[in-house]
Amino acid sequence: MTARSTPTVPRHIARRVVAALLVLALVVLFLLITPTAAHAVPVDPTPPIDPASPADPGNVSVDINGINGTPSAAVLTLVGITLLSVAPALLLMMTSFTKIFVVLAMTRNALSLPSIPPNQVLAGLALFLSLFIMAPVLTDIHAIGVQPYLDGTLTFTDALNVGSGPLREFMLANTREEDLALMTRAADQPNPESPEAVPLTTLIPAFMISELRAAFIIGFVIFVPFLVIDLVVAAALMSMGMMMLPPVMISLPFKILLFVLVDGWGLIITSLISSYGVR
Repeated sequence: MTARSTPTVPRHIARRVVAALLVLALVVLFLLITPTAAHAVPVDPTPPIDPASPADPGNVSVDINGINGTPSAAVLTLVGITLLSVAPALLLMMTSFTKIFVVLAMTRNALSLPSIPPNQVLAGLALFLSLFIMAPVLTDIHAIGVQPYLDGTLTFTDALNVGSGPLREFMLANTREEDLALMTRAADQPNPESPEAVPLTTLIPAFMISELRAAFIIGFVIFVPFLVIDLVVAAALMSMGMMMLPPVMISLPFKILLFVLVDGWGLIITSLISSYGVR
């Protein structure tokens, strides 16, 4: 068998083909980078502005009030978002929530139940009890501060000053004079002429200290009967020689039984509500 010979292309023809391809590629590249007629339209330059007589910028004003002097929706939205951001701090520092939650948590610990009821349940119960106790105060704030501001009869500053009055009275009624004197001395301020002259920066921490003190007193009273049960059970186990058995396992059913028989939750909640003068 004889091998077939592969036909070869003449060199001059190959050179012409390569040159034609190069020319075609240059033409395509030139068409791509050349601006179109729309882009090539000349634009008249803007004449310079004389600095001595600048252009009129127009009337620019920011109005926070809406129709008939009432606050606009944008301002109300901004105030609402601001209140939501500071609501947890206000709830903890200026209401009865702290005292109620501490007492409920200490009651749970006195029963030797570190996770029953869970924190979510205690926080929810403390929140609704706080709303129940603070309902008259919130009603007064809405009547003398919020509603006149929404009607446009009071400015925001006046509404804030007037609306803080009922809250100030509530905190003053539940704050000890010793705590007010303590915070006044800590701030190196002169003694106020009257309770109404106490600034909020001094009243709020004094109110929190008084609330924590009252909560710990109530918690101590709750702990005493359960402590007696623990001592009795521990002494009984020691007398029987059962030293390896944890006394909590034996005393826990008796604690729960005592707490249910005396209606413990009802007594604690009634005492907390009565401590604020709510009947």
